[in-house]
Amino acid sequence: MEHIEHISFGTDGWRATLDTFTEPRVRIVGQAIADYIGTGTVAVGYDARESSRGFADAVSEVLADNGIDVLISERDCPTPVLAWTLGERSLDGGIMITASHNPPDYNGVKFLPPDGAPALPVVTDELTERLAEPTALPESDQGEIHEDTFTTAYGQHALEFVDPALDLDGQQIAYDAMHGSGRGVTDALLEEAGADVDCLRCEQDAAFGGVPPEPSADRLETLTERVQEGNAAFGIANDGDADRIAVVTPGRGYLDPNLYFAVLYEYLLESTAESGPAIRTVSTTFLIDRIAAAYGERVIETPVGFKWVAQAMDEHDAIIGGEESGGFGLTAHLRNKDGVLLALLTAAAHAEQPLDERADAIVEEYGDIHQDRVSVACSDERKEEVLAALEGVLPENVANVPVEEIGTKDGFKIRLEDGSWLLVRPSGTEPKLRVYAEANSDERVEELLVAGRDLIEPLV
Repeated sequence: MEHIEHISFGTDGWRATLDTFTEPRVRIVGQAIADYIGTGTVAVGYDARESSRGFADAVSEVLADNGIDVLISERDCPTPVLAWTLGERSLDGGIMITASHNPPDYNGVKFLPPDGAPALPVVTDELTERLAEPTALPESDQGEIHEDTFTTAYGQHALEFVDPALDLDGQQIAYDAMHGSGRGVTDALLEEAGADVDCLRCEQDAAFGGVPPEPSADRLETLTERVQEGNAAFGIANDGDADRIAVVTPGRGYLDPNLYFAVLYEYLLESTAESGPAIRTVSTTFLIDRIAAAYGERVIETPVGFKWVAQAMDEHDAIIGGEESGGFGLTAHLRNKDGVLLALLTAAAHAEQPLDERADAIVEEYGDIHQDRVSVACSDERKEEVLAALEGVLPENVANVPVEEIGTKDGFKIRLEDGSWLLVRPSGTEPKLRVYAEANSDERVEELLVAGRDLIEPLV
């Protein structure tokens, strides 16, 4: 079937521009999920894009036609709210219609297993095999569709999980929803905990104000100005489906997600009853390793993709998992990214000690880190061949520093004797190879990135 040819599950579901992401194809995915589940009840959520509710209705109809009961969110909702609801209500799975931080001309669909963690390839491969045109049971055997509210129970849980006695006592926080599904959820939780929240871009806008809802430094300039020139103690932003978080502080401005991860992990080890390993991807900072070592804990490294982080969180009884793109999860809460609960946890950490002081203390104790990445164009068909060729020319020195170790969990991670590293890996969503570098200065990072490009470009 021509429709099926364009459906593929990547690192986090299937995403595409709206000329490809069409209702007939969404219904085909719905049929695959219905066949995979068989019977039961499924929750369906969707983000704030103009097309999302319509796609959510379409996939719900397919599930109901196949005898599955559906609970569909009454309004657009954050992905982590839907994910947490699956376990809380003992449901048989969830479907989220979202393209997350992508521009408004994209949409996507992801299937979540009953535990709310990202679906692993063993699941998405089976869904791919089951792709087929929708069918329907006799009307008497069909399921029912009901609208439901997922945010209320989630909000109560989040407040109790972080600290039942949490009182932010008028703490001023600036919150940027980027017109996404965190509006009215993240800010409401902070206010319920006692904060005075200054909302930015908290109006629904299906076009996200003409800016992709990705909380990167260059898209949070107004939030940064509000924090650095106003009275807010710090600022928080979520991406389009609120599974990611970004933080802005008065002293540092946009807080590097790697350093924010370090702040979170040390706070959990130091100020809560939690103890245990941390999980990070190959592209995430070694600063986490230094903190873990100081507390007698371990760090487990995974390939890029939160599904691998979530799997390792379970296998190693970790307390936190994260990645350098701003996605973090707490095992005791949900083995998935959650930018909503993390906003509340961040406020709790700041209430004990300002975030700038925490970040400064970590840098002083464990050293400064700088990180960046570049991309090199490479067709999907050539990626494997280029990486195979790269294996044969891996150098003994990079930018005049000897190589200490080479990891192969996801591409090639070249660790140097001075503690810096260079990573080359294929993008899972674009026809590109990614080159990452981490070092103790921006200048050194640039040297490593240039060396990485020079290594790859002759092979592409």
